[in-house]
Amino acid sequence: MPPRFVVTGRRPLKGTVRPAGNKNAALPVIAASLLADGPVEIANVPRIRDVETLLELVQFLGATVTWGQGQVTIDPRGLQPKPLDPALCTRIRASILLAGPLLARFGKVILPPPGGDVIGRRRVDTHFLALERLGATVGVGDRFEIEAPALHGADIFLDEPSVTGTENALMAAVMAKGTTVLRNAAAEPHVQDTARALVAMGAAIDGIGSNTYTIEGGRPLRGASVEIGPDHIEIGSFIGLAAVTNSELVIDGVRPDDLRATLLGFDRLGIRPRVDGTRLVVDAGQERRVRPDLGGHVPKLEDGPWPAFPADVMSIAIVAATQCEGMILIHEKMFESRMFFVDKLIGMGARIVLCDPHRAVVSGPAPAARRHGGVARHPGRDGDAPRRPRGGRNQHDPQRRADRAGLRADRRPPARPRGRHRAT
Repeated sequence: MPPRFVVTGRRPLKGTVRPAGNKNAALPVIAASLLADGPVEIANVPRIRDVETLLELVQFLGATVTWGQGQVTIDPRGLQPKPLDPALCTRIRASILLAGPLLARFGKVILPPPGGDVIGRRRVDTHFLALERLGATVGVGDRFEIEAPALHGADIFLDEPSVTGTENALMAAVMAKGTTVLRNAAAEPHVQDTARALVAMGAAIDGIGSNTYTIEGGRPLRGASVEIGPDHIEIGSFIGLAAVTNSELVIDGVRPDDLRATLLGFDRLGIRPRVDGTRLVVDAGQERRVRPDLGGHVPKLEDGPWPAFPADVMSIAIVAATQCEGMILIHEKMFESRMFFVDKLIGMGARIVLCDPHRAVVSGPAPAARRHGGVARHPGRDGDAPRRPRGGRNQHDPQRRADRAGLRADRRPPARPRGRHRAT
C-alpha cells in the first residue's frame, strides 16, 4: 500500500506555530554561495528533499557541505568545473539555478534538462536569454551547454518576470564587468532574499523588492552569514487551516510586508487574521462569508506575479472557499495543470465547477465531507458513490440539479411538476 495520511477531522486546533524557512529562497542562496571565496553560513534552511538534492549536486561539484542546527555551511573553495550529474538534475527543477554561478565562475557549464514537479509547462528560455545578453552563447540539445569567456554588464528586459530566471541573471550579473540593469524582473520574497544574500557577500545591487535591479558587477564575493526568511506560502497554509477548522492559531516569526496580497485575498473570503508585530493571529469564529463585488456580482480571486496573490497559495484558498458562505470565481493564471486536484474535493462534498484548466467556481459552505475509509474518492469514479433511495426527492428539483453540478441555484421554491410524476 502506498504511503498516505489518515486525517480525522472536526477537531479545533489551538497554539503557536513557526513557519519553516522559505525553500524557494534557500535553493537560490545555496547556488549563490558558489560565487564566494570562502564559507557561507545559511540559517533557517528547511531540511527537505529539494534542498538536500541541490546540496548533493553542490557536493558532487566539489564543495563542502556541513549541516548544523537549522543551518547549513557551504565552502565552495573545492569546486571543480565538470558536467552536472544527470540523475540528480532530473530529481529537482532547481538544478537550473546552478547555470548562472557556474558560468560566472568557470566560463562554461554543461547542464542536463531540469526535472521537478509537474504543474504545467515551465519555460527556461528566460534564463538563457538573460545569460546571452550578458555575453554567453547557449547550445541546446539533449543537454544545455553555456559558454562565456567573459561576462559583461548589459541592459536586460526579461521576456517574463521569471523567478528563477531573475535569480540566475542576478547571480551572473554580480560577476559581470560593468553595470547591468535588469528590467521586468521578479520581486517575490525569495528573490529579495537571494539579492540580500549576494549583497551580504559583497555585491552591489539596488532596487531590491522592485521590478528593476541595478547591479554593479565585477566585485569579489566573500564568505558571509545569511538567514532565509519565513515561508509565506506555509503561512498561507496555516491561515487556511485555522479558518476551515474554526481554530485560533498564532503564527510567529512572519514578515508582514510579504503577506499583503495573501491577507487581501483571504479577506475576500471573510477570513481576517490580525498582524501583531512579527506575529499573525488567526482568531476562531471568522466570518467566512465571501464578499461580493459591487452590485452583488460574483467576485474573483486571481493570482499573478508578485506582488499579486501568490500562485502557490491558490490551492489553499480553494479549500478555504469551500467552507465560506457564498460563491467565488478562482482564476489560476500561472499554471495550466494546478487545479485538477479539485475533483478530490468534489468527491468529499465540495461544490466546485472546474470551468477549464485555469478557472473554477466554488460555492460554499460545502456539506460535511463524505468518508471513504480515509481515502478521498471521486463519486462515480470508484464505484462507491452514495446513492439516493428510489422514490426520494423530486428528480426535477432545480436546486438538486444545481447542487449536483457543484453550484447553488437561487433560493426559490422548486418548480412543481406537471401531470403525473414518477420517481426514477
